[in-house]
Amino acid sequence: MKRAPLAYENPEFLNSPDGRPLRLLSEYLEPLSQFERLKVQDTVVFFGSARIQENSLLGCYYHDARALAKLVTEWSKVEYAGTHRFVVCTGGGPGIMEAANRGAMDGGGLTVGLNIGLPFEQFPNPYISPDLSFEFHYFFMRKFWFAYLAKALIVFPGGFGTMDELFEILTLAQTQKLKGKLQIILYGSEFWKEVVNFEALVKYGTISPEDMNLFCFADTPNSAFDILKKHLSTKCTEHPKEIPGIAETVERDPEVSAVNST
Repeated sequence: MKRAPLAYENPEFLNSPDGRPLRLLSEYLEPLSQFERLKVQDTVVFFGSARIQENSLLGCYYHDARALAKLVTEWSKVEYAGTHRFVVCTGGGPGIMEAANRGAMDGGGLTVGLNIGLPFEQFPNPYISPDLSFEFHYFFMRKFWFAYLAKALIVFPGGFGTMDELFEILTLAQTQKLKGKLQIILYGSEFWKEVVNFEALVKYGTISPEDMNLFCFADTPNSAFDILKKHLSTKCTEHPKEIPGIAETVERDPEVSAVNST
């Protein structure tokens, strides 16, 4: 009788609904393995539209994202020589993502692309470091890796995807589900203040006034870099010995913990 294939070598099983937990785990473990192998300790994440091209109507944002990513990369290489800290990370596609990966390559550093399989738009750009180019099927695993190593987030103008990513990170920051303070910069104040009326959210009481401190605005690569450099130099000085957790353990009332454990 012919031997049955090993479960982990059986494509019919791996691609079945029953194999979904293994596929999910793979999208966690493969990036983890690569980041540890290449000693990537933390990232600076760039979000923005895939539709903003170098010579398009909003092409100035493409050039600014490229310039800012280069500034961050060159500074990190000098300030933290011999390490891979504050590596530029994007969604790996075209537009603003391409610009940031390209700028990091211009600066001579590693650069991460967390791509997602979509029926349109999303193909890996040519500026991602080959060993740090990942393809995800599950959006939430991709978002996990955006947040997991990030020390800062720069959000350029974008559409539904950019908004989704921004507000998920803001929610994690607001609810203190991120380990450490994450610097969030909304790049292009004219765009963001027209598209999202944050002040109205405060006015109607749907967010607290203090929530406005979760982010700031910038309009030039140099001003954004000054904010980033100050944050990364003062709030992120400790060299992580290992890839960090997503959030600190919340201390619980001992009596409540005892009840829950029974």
